Amino acid sequence: MAEKDLSNIIEKAVAQCQKSGTKLTEKRKNVLVSLVTSETPLSAYELVEKYREDHAEVIAAMSVYRMLDFLEKENLVHKLSSTNKYVGCAHITCCHTHQIPQFLICDKCNKVSEVGIAKEIIGQLKENVESSGFQLHSQQLELHGICDKCLDD
Repeated sequence: MAEKDLSNIIEKAVAQCQKSGTKLTEKRKNVLVSLVTSETPLSAYELVEKYREDHAEVIAAMSVYRMLDFLEKENLVHKLSSTNKYVGCAHITCCHTHQIPQFLICDKCNKVSEVGIAKEIIGQLKENVESSGFQLHSQQLELHGICDKCLDD
């Protein structure tokens, strides 16, 4: 990732936090940077290790979980429920209205692509679920498959 892109992500993240009346502390920023620069999703424990390697500082897993909760509430990261790992939001720097984020997960290389699905489609899915006697707890879809790169290997 280019330094300019990373600077833009951090700038937008700081602005997002200020807008909601919170603060992107240095440690939160470092965790966010670790996620947005990673090619694969990371668990909290993987982030503890990466933080130690990148910043020569030991940080407790519980602290990382709290930071991840904060970053998720600020819509800066997403939790992948199927793998219990986290990814940086692919749309931090966008200025347009976002669709509902969905995730394509490669079961071979663990790469994750964030794609948007129109709110109308999710609304129809919710209606179908509710007409079947269920309540939808999450609108997030995680679709597992094999990415093009892995198919070519």
